[in-house]
Amino acid sequence: MHVETTAARRRSFELSAAQFLWPALASVGVLWLIMVTGAAVRLTDSGLGCRHWPGCEKGHPLPAKDYHAYIEFGNRALGGITIVVVLLTALAAARTPSLPRWARRLALAVFLGTLAQAPLGYLAVKTDLRWPIVASHLLLSAVVLAGAVELALEAFSTANGRADPVAPSELRWLGLLVGAAGLALLVTGTLATAAGPHSGGGAEHVDRLWRLQPLIYVHAGAVAVFGVGLVFLLGYLASRRAGAPRLFGFSLAVLAALLVQMAIGEIQYRTHLPWPLVLAHVGLAAAVWAILVAFITVLWRPPRALVPGRT
Repeated sequence: MHVETTAARRRSFELSAAQFLWPALASVGVLWLIMVTGAAVRLTDSGLGCRHWPGCEKGHPLPAKDYHAYIEFGNRALGGITIVVVLLTALAAARTPSLPRWARRLALAVFLGTLAQAPLGYLAVKTDLRWPIVASHLLLSAVVLAGAVELALEAFSTANGRADPVAPSELRWLGLLVGAAGLALLVTGTLATAAGPHSGGGAEHVDRLWRLQPLIYVHAGAVAVFGVGLVFLLGYLASRRAGAPRLFGFSLAVLAALLVQMAIGEIQYRTHLPWPLVLAHVGLAAAVWAILVAFITVLWRPPRALVPGRT
């Protein structure tokens, strides 16, 4: 009797995949937002607005009445909230038995990656925003965002069912190559930012990476490779759109986001990189990356909702 009571009590704390989907989506949202606010810190020259860590200044944990200090400290506060949200998601995953074991481990890995951002932020301040540390800070954000997207999709598929893949294996492997090109695009964009005029330190001298112009060309080349692969994928899905119209619509959303991103990138370059446009470019880049990860995932493991009629 005691064993049955204990088992019933344990089941009462378990979550369904549909219930877990909500904290998983919350993690995606805050991880995207922290990428945007982190970029805002750099682009407004607020990276050294607080010279101490985790407080703002030595002996003064809260920021003084200074524009840059408020922006930097606000990003740190959001970072703390992000860690809490991702931790709660990892704990919720552990209480969701319908999730596969790899998904529960992924939830833990996303939390550990998010937690690792704290010492990276400390190092960024202590090294006066040296570009390798700042670039690693941003790229780790992109990796944990991708993990959170994977986790949310797995929760959605577990709750609503999964269909057989529409695309043949060769095209799915091409999708992975397009994803790798997307990651290369993100890396080259980060390096271009590290060479650009927005050091994050304002009047403080901050070491920059190489020269901007050559890195712009490298970034543009990555855009071309990524775009060609994506268009090939879209062409195949267009030929099969009658059998999977929602999946084809999803692919068009990826293309639309990429075209907007390219337009903003061209405008910001021609207008000499004003920080609000660069911030929009970074925010949309993070969104495109998240959508791309989701797109490649559904090529391999499509939810039933995207491919009705296939089981």
